[in-house]
Formats: sequence, C-alpha cells, structure tokens
Amino acid sequence: MANARLYRFWGDLTEGLKTGRPQNEIKHTGASMFAELYSKPDRLEQFMDAMSGISKGNFQALAEKFDFSRYRTICDIGGATGQLSMCVARRHPQVQCTSADLPVVTAIAERRIAAAELADRVSARSLDFFVEPLPTADVITMGMILHDWNLEKKMHLIRAAYDALPPGGACVVVENLIDDARRENGFGLLMSLNMLIEFGEAFDFTAADFFGWCRQVGFRTMEVIPLAGPASAGVAYK
Repeated sequence: MANARLYRFWGDLTEGLKTGRPQNEIKHTGASMFAELYSKPDRLEQFMDAMSGISKGNFQALAEKFDFSRYRTICDIGGATGQLSMCVARRHPQVQCTSADLPVVTAIAERRIAAAELADRVSARSLDFFVEPLPTADVITMGMILHDWNLEKKMHLIRAAYDALPPGGACVVVENLIDDARRENGFGLLMSLNMLIEFGEAFDFTAADFFGWCRQVGFRTMEVIPLAGPASAGVAYK
C-alpha cells in the first residue's frame, strides 16, 4: 500500500504544508480516500488487510496490558476487520465484543470473524458513528480512528464515547501518541504529516491533548499504556 498508493502523494508534501489541503485521491479525482476505497471492493479489502497488519501487534499488546477483567462488553468503533475485538476475545473469555463500522466494511469483518471461529463471542455491527449514537458497552475502543479527523470530529467521537459508557466504563484509543514535548516520537509526528496528506485537517496528537479533550466532556481519570513500538493506548475512565 505504501509503495502503490502513498508514495506519490508524499511527493506533494511541500504543497500540503503550504496549503493545508490533502494530497491524495481527492486532489486528482475529486473523490475522498474513503469514497475511492468504498467504491472498489478489492482495493478496500487490500486496505483493510494492510491496516490489520500494521495494527495487530498493538491490539495484541492492548489485550495483554489493559485490565479487561472487570468488564463484560466492549464495542470497537471503526472496527474494520474486527481484529481488535478478536484479540480481546481470545485473551478474555468473559468479554463479549462488538466491532462497529460502515456496512461495506462490516461484511468483511463478518467473514474474518467466522473464519477465526469467534462468532459466538464477537459480532459485527453496521454503524455510521457521526450520525448514530455509539452502542452502549463497558469499554469503547477506537484503534487508529481518532487521528483521522479534525478537532471538531475528534470531540464528537470522545463525547459520543462518554455518553455510551456506564459509570466506571473506559474509553480506549490506540494511537501513535506524540510525546508532550513533541521531541521523541518521530513516528507519531510523521503519522501526523500523513494525516495531512490524506485528510488535510486531520492530525495526530499528544497524551496531554487527549486528556484535555476528555476532561472537556466529563472524563476525570486518564492514563497512558505503552503498547508496541511508537504506539500507546490513551485511556479515559468515566
């Protein structure tokens, strides 16, 4: 994916920095990245597989390091192939998992969940998370989702997660959290540039940024859990 798709867009990084506008498909065809992907099933599945490969180590680390023992349900928002939910289900037999995404993606998740023989513990649900309320769950997760959006939409998702959680519930975001001084996590900074290339207004963020947004909607207790490589889980408890 990096070679066939992203390389040529990064060639226009200078223009992106000067204009703040995306440099991907929308510049050449007028269609957004997601519109292009959703219109081509084979390419969409290739993209989902690429994202699964990038994220698997982080999701396995989350299942190992986060204390799921006191929770019974999770809903993974923007769950793609259902991989995060499946990682949690394999390690924590008491947890029922829901992977929520748009219908065209949910069909892929259903096949992957069935192939993993986890359909009794993991379900795929169709959801437009900017239009519909998030499903109620003890834990709401977002794996590499929050960085796709501008601040207004980030706040919408964090507020929606807060509303969907019971007291004591947790919102968990898996991201390449940039260190607060913005001097150490070079990968997170580069990923933020990639979000500029892809979406223009989108950006990666620090733990301090995330904690501040969470406090605005009502969360009071937060922590960071290091995962694999440059990635971490930002956790906010209701």
